[in-house]
Amino acid sequence: MSEHYIELNWQRSSEDFTYETYNRNHLIQFPGGQFIKASSAPAYFGDSELVNPEESLLAAVSSCHMLTVLAIAAKKKLVINHYQDRPVATLAPNAEGRMMVDTITLKPKISFEVEVNEQTVEKLHESAHKHCFIANSLLSEQIISPVFE
Repeated sequence: MSEHYIELNWQRSSEDFTYETYNRNHLIQFPGGQFIKASSAPAYFGDSELVNPEESLLAAVSSCHMLTVLAIAAKKKLVINHYQDRPVATLAPNAEGRMMVDTITLKPKISFEVEVNEQTVEKLHESAHKHCFIANSLLSEQIISPVFE
């Protein structure tokens, strides 16, 4: 078991505090000293130039899946030279009508040192999805759609 921490800071910068006008920008600091300037999504009056929670969630799922793929591949002696993902998160109302990240679609593309067949790649992704800590924490539908060339 392990615990993980961040520090999140927000400060009001607007004169008034109404839903339409309060600032959404905030700072997320990580224990190693790195930080992310964040906001809400533009659809919710946020700054489009900053990371929003939906993008952060998508990045966490994609990153966790990749790291799990790399770990499994290394243990199976499948040498990976490059990994790329261009995932998509879709928001939609849940059964109670509240907005949620309804679907997350990962689109990983892997370059191996030697040729690996599609069935092996699909099994690798299935195993990674099964063991990814973040994926196991979510209610969202998660689709793994490997890109083959």
